[in-house]
Amino acid sequence: MIDFTSEHIVLVGALLLFVAVLAGKAAYRFGAPALLLFLGVGMLFGLDFISYRSVEVTQFVGMVSLCIILFTGGMDTKFSQIRPIIGPGVVLATGGVVITALILGTFVWLVAPVAGTEISFTAALLLASTMSSTDSASVFSILRSKKQGLRQNLRPLLELESGSNDPMAYMLTVLLVGVLSRSQGEMCFGTNLVLFVVQMVVGALSGYLIGCAAVWLINRINLANRSLYSVLLLAFIFFAFAFTDLIRGNGYLAVYLAGLVVGNRKLAQKQPMTIFFDGFTWLMQIMMFLMLGLFVNSDELLQPEVLLLGLLVGVFMIAVARPASVFLCLAPFRKFTTKARLYVSWVGLRGAVPILFALYPLIAEVPHAGLLFNVVFLSTIISLVVQGTTVSVMANLLGLSYEERESAFNVNMHEDMKSVLTEVEVNERMLERGQLLREIELPENTLVMMVCRDGDYFVPKGNTGLLLGDKLLVISNRDEELAASYKVMGISEVRKL
Repeated sequence: MIDFTSEHIVLVGALLLFVAVLAGKAAYRFGAPALLLFLGVGMLFGLDFISYRSVEVTQFVGMVSLCIILFTGGMDTKFSQIRPIIGPGVVLATGGVVITALILGTFVWLVAPVAGTEISFTAALLLASTMSSTDSASVFSILRSKKQGLRQNLRPLLELESGSNDPMAYMLTVLLVGVLSRSQGEMCFGTNLVLFVVQMVVGALSGYLIGCAAVWLINRINLANRSLYSVLLLAFIFFAFAFTDLIRGNGYLAVYLAGLVVGNRKLAQKQPMTIFFDGFTWLMQIMMFLMLGLFVNSDELLQPEVLLLGLLVGVFMIAVARPASVFLCLAPFRKFTTKARLYVSWVGLRGAVPILFALYPLIAEVPHAGLLFNVVFLSTIISLVVQGTTVSVMANLLGLSYEERESAFNVNMHEDMKSVLTEVEVNERMLERGQLLREIELPENTLVMMVCRDGDYFVPKGNTGLLLGDKLLVISNRDEELAASYKVMGISEVRKL
């Protein structure tokens, strides 16, 4: 085994990242979750090459990574997409977490003796609480890597839930760790409940205000070096988490809401920052999963009580606890079909977040902390293997998927420009008056900038002949008139760029 010392950090880190990226490419080709292979690479290196068991460092890296992942997830979420499903999304992210924890906790308490161990109901509830939220890193990476659309607004619903339910699971975990730990064991449940409400309210207000402050400063600071805008926004992310935690708020909720605010406001240098955070988020996800893989002790995972209890918890979570919480939470929302509810139940992916939350009992040295961590780790692997590899398959089986076409034009406009940029595909009705570009009726102040034909791009003229299937890049100052023209021409799929 190689000791994890400063002399080896750079070399080992480079090798781990290199192997992880190759594993991610293999995962995409074979339809497996890339994050699962990142975890596997860490476990493989930790088995024979690296000796690493620092709870504090693992928790710190996980905390930093989760801040970046939640912020980027919020930044990529558009209010226009989540507005129709914000009600069920919030219910799933709050009530769904509590219901899942109660159902799973009761099950763990009842079956633990069957697995050869006995734990208190509070400890069983703690185990369930660490696993009660879906993992934002897993859901974001899997849904966004699949070139597959989901009907009934399921994709924004799942992303909203996974991005916003971590704070609830975190609060439940911290509350129960406080109840079980010696230092806070005498605190009554009512006091913890009040602290929970205060942290959620303070976290929400802090996140919104810090997000607004970030937008205001970035739009006015006028930095000469544009690369520093990303650094400035990164500082706001960590400030949002640390400052909110300092004033007794929920830092993870603050980070996610700050990302929502930033992503839905006009922002200077928004496109370069989006590209930066997309790559940086992947780096943090890789680091987090690798470190968790290095941290776990494979020998402990193979103990009979861990194997049996982990298998029972993993199967029960997938087959009973998650579906029960989803159907109960979505019962008031009649617009979702039974197939949609089944799919939401299936995409209850667990990932790095439950494992990170399972570190809190280890740090607080609560009873059975080692058992809880190993069971959560094993159950997470089961979730990633069973659910993560079948996200697309299940959508197809339930008839909820459709082919999501990629844009032919990768163009970004400055947010202050009034013009609208759209991409449409030439159809038969568009060519009824003739095949020349000038024979197509378009509103004034509208221009076809470029044509994509069989992968080739060219700038058209008035006498350019158009063919069925050509993709047109259209810019216009008359948004409403252009939309009416598209409707007349029978164009139903209009992509705004």
